[in-house]
Amino acid sequence: MIERKTMDLKKNRGGCFRTGCLTVIVAMLVMVGVVSLLHYFGKKLPERFVLRLPVSGRIDDRPSDTAAFPFQSGSKSLSLEELMVVLDRARTDRRVDSVVLEVDGLTASSAKIQELRSSIDGVRKSGRKVVAFLRSPEDKDYMLAAACDSVVVQKGSWLLLDGLKAELFFFAEPLRKLGIGFQAAQWKKYKSGIEPFTRSSSSPEYREEVNALLDDTWADYIDYVSRRRAIGREDFAAIIDSLAVLSPEKALSLHLIDRVATFRQFEKGYEQKLGKPVRDLFVSGGDYLESTGGMKPGAIGERIAVINIAGPIVSSGGVGGMGDGEGIDVASLKQALETALDDRNVKAIVLRIDSPGGDALAAATMLELLDEARARKPMVASMSGVAASGGYMVALAADKIYVEPLTITGSIGVFALKPDVSGLLEKTGIHREVVTRGKFADAYTPFKSFDDSSFQKFVDTSGQIYRDFTGKVAARRKMTPEQVEAVAGGRVWTGRQALSVGLVDRIGGLNEAVGEARRIARMDSAKAPQLIYLPARKTWVDYLLAGEMAGLVNSISTRLARQSVQGILPAGQLPDVGVARLLLRSDSPQVLAVDPVEVIVR
Repeated sequence: MIERKTMDLKKNRGGCFRTGCLTVIVAMLVMVGVVSLLHYFGKKLPERFVLRLPVSGRIDDRPSDTAAFPFQSGSKSLSLEELMVVLDRARTDRRVDSVVLEVDGLTASSAKIQELRSSIDGVRKSGRKVVAFLRSPEDKDYMLAAACDSVVVQKGSWLLLDGLKAELFFFAEPLRKLGIGFQAAQWKKYKSGIEPFTRSSSSPEYREEVNALLDDTWADYIDYVSRRRAIGREDFAAIIDSLAVLSPEKALSLHLIDRVATFRQFEKGYEQKLGKPVRDLFVSGGDYLESTGGMKPGAIGERIAVINIAGPIVSSGGVGGMGDGEGIDVASLKQALETALDDRNVKAIVLRIDSPGGDALAAATMLELLDEARARKPMVASMSGVAASGGYMVALAADKIYVEPLTITGSIGVFALKPDVSGLLEKTGIHREVVTRGKFADAYTPFKSFDDSSFQKFVDTSGQIYRDFTGKVAARRKMTPEQVEAVAGGRVWTGRQALSVGLVDRIGGLNEAVGEARRIARMDSAKAPQLIYLPARKTWVDYLLAGEMAGLVNSISTRLARQSVQGILPAGQLPDVGVARLLLRSDSPQVLAVDPVEVIVR
């Protein structure tokens, strides 16, 4: 009897606890809802204002995490998708007097900057002024700022215009000292992703393609700035080579900028123009986006689904340790496609790709899913900063492929690396004994190197995947095997180069791809289509309603860690760290279709 009463008491406590949890969650929802309403009405847009857009960092193609609370919208960094939506709405919003871009520490890919410049052009053509305010700008900041009507640099700062660079890091020698080596299967010579782990310096092929990428990026930079600022091409190149570091006053004298001012002086200019204090004058991009409907489409009307394939491609579970928003797996893509296909208002699909590739088999599985979706609804691909290797493979499903001139694409090839830590075991005195059945049972272990017959099977396996990849390209792009081989072999191309060799169809950004999808789907050309962005990101409300408090905490903590730790640890920014993390997902050798080349523009 005593035991039964004790158990009943525990059961009652559990029930009370569950009720208490529900009460707490409901109370939290009510409290946050009240705060959200106060925030919404407190952020009602004025009749006339200046739109303020901070632009910095790498600019993710889409929001990496929307779990933040709504009252943080004004301060959060906007993704490329969000920036483009904000600029498009500002173009036709009579309340917007002008747009101010606060550009600081921009590290985004050159292709993303090209797309932002196109959006800025749209605002300028509408008659609204776009002004860039720069704090100690470097080349990439200035590359974007040149698109604006005027460029203002903060008084007391400087301009570091010293050119472009590509950084190549090689880890083979220090790893060898630790007793760690790699055996590689490379298909083919331009697939240089293995080199940081197998060489102490770059191959001629690696340097060839890096130089080709830099040549195109450099030409665009010099040509665009000289055209926009009415400076001679050779004169601007000479400024970079001879001066490199300029005071704002010197830059003004050279017609690189239009004004030197403190930020307070800059604000006062707008106060005098519009007759309002700063607090009633400026509206942040985040608040403007939220007040004009966010990223969600209307309840009715025809739609185009923009399905984003961003980050490393993996088979399942995301990229280990990377957190939400960094990488896409097969399940996420499948769910996004099902949402688009089941929605009768969705008339077409645009694949928005910003991925260097990843797991070769995962990319092949995604292509199969996309092929099935394309049979039901038209599909157009839009390549962002990078759509290479596996990222290029998934684009093959589309009816048309659009690309920015400086998008990094191609890299049609695969590689496989097998770690060998036998030297590390020897150094640490660890002794290993293995009992097997079957000749190759212990062949793929990381604790010893391949023998000749095992290595040949390793190479043959990756070769089969390469031949399957090139076969897909030949069939989809209507090319002969010889034509594909001439542009494959792992070679990387800029978007402009890829168009010339037949790997893509058109030069253009997301807007052009949406227009093509609308034409193929025979949608009403007089109406701008609504866009629905997929895969859907979970908001804080989604987490709370699902009772996933741990998921909410993890999402917020991941975001905070990414903003703080990664910004101050140089090792986290090394170009090949992402490849290493993919390799470490399993202790078995992996065949990867990953673009190895990263051009870093300071």
